[in-house]
Amino acid sequence: MDRNPSPPPEEGDGQEAEDADAIGDTVYSKHWLFSTLTRLIHMVSELSEENPEAQVKLTDDDEEDLCKVWDMAMDKDVARFLQEFKAADILLGVISKSRCPRLTEICVGILGNIACFPDTCVTLSQKEDLCAVLLLLLGDADPPTLLETSRLLLTCLSHKDVCSLWIQRIRQQTSVCPNLCFIMSSSTNTDLLEKVGDLVDKLFDLDEELMKTWITDKPQDKRGDESDTPLDLTLCLLEAVKQLRSEKLNGIEIYLHIFQLITTVEEGCEIFAAPDGPGKAVWDFVCDVVCKDLCQQNDLEVALHEQKSTLVQAFAVLQALYRCQDQWKSKADPNIDLIWIILRLCQHRSENKEAATDDQLQALFEITSEFLADLCIHIPKETVVDLVNKRYLTRETCLAAANSLLPSYKPSFQHLLAALSETDPKLADVMTTQFPD
Repeated sequence: MDRNPSPPPEEGDGQEAEDADAIGDTVYSKHWLFSTLTRLIHMVSELSEENPEAQVKLTDDDEEDLCKVWDMAMDKDVARFLQEFKAADILLGVISKSRCPRLTEICVGILGNIACFPDTCVTLSQKEDLCAVLLLLLGDADPPTLLETSRLLLTCLSHKDVCSLWIQRIRQQTSVCPNLCFIMSSSTNTDLLEKVGDLVDKLFDLDEELMKTWITDKPQDKRGDESDTPLDLTLCLLEAVKQLRSEKLNGIEIYLHIFQLITTVEEGCEIFAAPDGPGKAVWDFVCDVVCKDLCQQNDLEVALHEQKSTLVQAFAVLQALYRCQDQWKSKADPNIDLIWIILRLCQHRSENKEAATDDQLQALFEITSEFLADLCIHIPKETVVDLVNKRYLTRETCLAAANSLLPSYKPSFQHLLAALSETDPKLADVMTTQFPD
């Protein structure tokens, strides 16, 4: 998306004229803004009459002036002036008639900036026709327009006075879910995928019932052939996060949080537990991200500094999925490298008491301790042998694991100790000496 140019210089014959023409306390010109919007109305009408079907392009001058309005709308005084000038109605008319993707993008972008302020957002959100058109724009084919539409919807959902109104409309507009699924499953635009992820995350965070409906109903994608294609929201989320991983690793945290939200409801756990469900695929992906991207062999300190919030989401998802695997055709066998990372996190916790003051690190340590307890209850002897042979289980990591497991997860500790007694009696003796009870 092109960078918006700076607003136009204000023109006037004298100081009084300048003050009268200024919008609020700004140097922006009422006359210039009025003229630009009037010209926009005439321009769209003329283009519609010339060839109603053909796609058109803006002239450089028109695009430059409209981008100035877009930039100006970031100012509260300008946003309020545009509201008084009925700009939302004008822009709705333009969007409805537009056959120019760039023009539609700019108009939605202007509305998005107007919506940034609580009072103007409330006024905009009360316009039923405008809101209906904006939700339908999620089915547009132009990525920049989709990006601005998603940004506008996310902005409105972030205002407490109107978020319930928007959720109600989204519930009623059945095209929203399949359109978002289509974007996530097919787009390669990482900025768009990140913003759509933000939007879905916000919706699921605000409305659990909406989340249950979307993950259990199979929306129909009618964009391809004549037959409707069922879309699985969780698989669409997975496709989107895979695309983000390849180009924008920092963007995956929001999708991990969406997966984590899904695991907090029974319907979500049932979907992930299904033999043919997405659970194993999500497990494999998140394991790979943790082991290869977030926590490589020698960079745990860096990972904890830069990626701790992402790690919290990742391990929360992995723990939930591990508990869902009983019906999977291929079980989530303990990943040696993943266990090694958990052991190092336990060791870091025991050796760095100052970490107790960091809420995110504490959340990470609590999740990994509970996850380690789950793993140890079912850990095969062969896995313990591999951990010992690779020097992942050492005196230090064994004691750190014990510290994390006791006293809350005593059965897990006993199971690990029993497995160690068969594979490395010396390490088992170290643990029994340090924790005789």
